[in-house]
Amino acid sequence: MVARIASFALLVWAIAMPASAADYPDHAIKMIVPFAAGGGTDVLARIIAQNLNNKWGQPVVVENQPGASGAIGTRAVMKAQPDGYTLLMASTGALMAVSGSIDTDGPFDVNKVLSPIVVAAAPPYLLVVSPTLPANSVADLIRYAKQKPEGLTFGSAGVGAASHLSGLLFASNTGIKMLHVPYKGTGPAVTDLLGGRIDVMFAPGPVVQQFVQSGQLKALGVTDTIRSKFYPDIPPVSEAVTGYESVGWFGLLAPPHTPREIVKQINEVIVAAMQTQEFRDHLATLGAEPKPQTPEEFGRYINADVAKWSKLVKDNNVQLPGGK
Repeated sequence: MVARIASFALLVWAIAMPASAADYPDHAIKMIVPFAAGGGTDVLARIIAQNLNNKWGQPVVVENQPGASGAIGTRAVMKAQPDGYTLLMASTGALMAVSGSIDTDGPFDVNKVLSPIVVAAAPPYLLVVSPTLPANSVADLIRYAKQKPEGLTFGSAGVGAASHLSGLLFASNTGIKMLHVPYKGTGPAVTDLLGGRIDVMFAPGPVVQQFVQSGQLKALGVTDTIRSKFYPDIPPVSEAVTGYESVGWFGLLAPPHTPREIVKQINEVIVAAMQTQEFRDHLATLGAEPKPQTPEEFGRYINADVAKWSKLVKDNNVQLPGGK
């Protein structure tokens, strides 16, 4: 009798399971990148898309929907059908851009507005300065900044971007004065840093590494709490600023209420791909190593990250773009 009940329950579950989960995927998948083509999020999206295509034989089309620091593309996925055929390749900045404008009675919970799948990478940034600045270490930079009544200027890829938040955290933790100069992307900010029009930047390593090697920029610190194998000679900022850590994650998410079976399936494909040398080589070009997590772990990671940066933004009266 018990066996019959169990068999009946299993049959009911199989019938009730959405066809999209049972047959997934049976047609093309759209992966939205909420930033312009060519950036780190876009590059990773195309790596992930190719791995999914190789596994399933279904096209995975990357679509760039930039605007409002990532809020436009992120909201498009939040409103999409939860069938696994619309995905989001997001980052720290994209989630911050929407977090403050979501109606909630408590702390931001990504699981209520999206379905976390997997973190693809969490690379550190490099604290780089103009070679004209009389500072050869983080401690030097802090001392120099405190001697300047007007403080320093630091550039970023835009308000709310990881490069902005990294600088804001540095200023907050050290008590130095730093004027934020937002740009429309990392490239223009680096150009002005090279030209001496701004003093400091927290930049993606691969973008500025060539300028560091040529002596056009000085790298004073890495924003992770440990040395990066990609920049072994650059000490962590935390050696001079206790507790400092700023890592910009990139990850894959789906619309809210996407079937758990689909989320798990995509997660397993990407985690398996992370074990291949080809995938590791791709991540190395971004100065990152694979950091496989379950969907549940990724969700907790995002919530902790948003809580950290939201407090910093609130404490410093920063108005993020991407409102309702």
